[in-house]
Amino acid sequence: MQTIQEALRAYIAQNILFSPDGFTYTDNDSFLENGILDSTGVVEMVAFIEDHFKISVEDSEITPQNFDSISNLAAYIRSKLNHKH
Repeated sequence: MQTIQEALRAYIAQNILFSPDGFTYTDNDSFLENGILDSTGVVEMVAFIEDHFKISVEDSEITPQNFDSISNLAAYIRSKLNHKH
């Protein structure tokens, strides 16, 4: 089974970056600073996260603290999954 980080890296590489080399950034690299996600990319990420992890992402939760790196996103998703049950 894929880890949360692996799923996020694969999704971003294939659907956002269209990268044949996979996700070539570190898990702590800023999406904004590196131009990885724009506003459209964020909307696509939210849709992917809600569908893939079966969680609801509130508009107020779409912040750089939650959405600006693989590490931040994985921590955010884990916290949502832990509160789901």
